[in-house]
Amino acid sequence: MATARTPRAKWIEEGMRALSAGGPEAVRIEALAQALGVTKGGFYGYFRNRGALLTEILDTWEREVTESVIARVEADGGDAREKLVRLFELANSAEAADGMTGLAAELAVRDWARRDPAVAERLRRVDNRRIAYLRSLFGAFCPDEAEVEARCLLAFSLRIGNHYIAADHGPRSRTQVIALTRSWLLA
Repeated sequence: MATARTPRAKWIEEGMRALSAGGPEAVRIEALAQALGVTKGGFYGYFRNRGALLTEILDTWEREVTESVIARVEADGGDAREKLVRLFELANSAEAADGMTGLAAELAVRDWARRDPAVAERLRRVDNRRIAYLRSLFGAFCPDEAEVEARCLLAFSLRIGNHYIAADHGPRSRTQVIALTRSWLLA
């Protein structure tokens, strides 16, 4: 009886889980094989080495947080404000998600980029792509270029930095304040 191979995507997903939990040092072939319940021999059918897996994890992450997100937002059409609402909803659902688009993955890649110039350059490319998309949407209804940049920075900072803010918001909940902020950004 033939044994089914563990799909390449499973190695990448498990690698991202390890990266999210413990940084690039936690992405170890033996540990991934154990988590997948397979032998590490199957790994080498897909990847030359650990470095090749790390590159594939980053490639997949980059694709998922840029072009895949943009395609999902664009798929239903609508005007720029409608697209921004969908983008904000996707970002909100991604905060709680696991996997490539989850907040843990985002923070892990950002932390890794602080120590690795190649990862930092990739992160810059990803952030520039995300900001360019935001710029195209905000620019569709906001004629002031400086204001477009400010809105882009605020929207993107909300996605990345919200996790780090521990402040109370008076009588309002964090969810209410974020909703108010998003409404202001769309005005």
